[in-house]
Amino acid sequence: MAGLEGMDQSRRDAESAPARWVSTIDDEHAMKAFDLFGNPTVEEVRLPSRPESAATARRLTHSVVLRHWGLGPTIAEHAVLLVSELVGNAVRHTGARVFGLRMVRRRGWIRVEVRDPSRGLPCLMPVHALDVSGRGLFLVDKLSDRWGVDLLPYGKTTWFEMRITER
Repeated sequence: MAGLEGMDQSRRDAESAPARWVSTIDDEHAMKAFDLFGNPTVEEVRLPSRPESAATARRLTHSVVLRHWGLGPTIAEHAVLLVSELVGNAVRHTGARVFGLRMVRRRGWIRVEVRDPSRGLPCLMPVHALDVSGRGLFLVDKLSDRWGVDLLPYGKTTWFEMRITER
């Protein structure tokens, strides 16, 4: 890279680069999302059930995992992808006006929950190489350590958990 000749750039530094090089605009969008909707680690955040809410959920997730919890960029990337899939399912398949997002950290684990008022259960479908849709739960199944659905009296919570290494 220009201007960095002779500098030691270990793999560890390269892996943490995305956390350090998040643009100011991304930080501003995340802060605006926290101001408008709240902190999903404190209480459930309610978002309108519209496709553009997936971007808000991704920003909140990214900010919580990297900044608030201080976890690595790979965990953040996977959590952002998976929350996007769960939110996409809630928006696309439930007919809800709003959905809830909640994030919990326990020793050795993070858990992300998306709650919606539908009691229709998501279905993990077989995925083929040329499929252009229907991969959401497949990704959740492959990238998370556990996932599931909790039926509620008025709806359901779809969640995933990922193991983390405590520092």
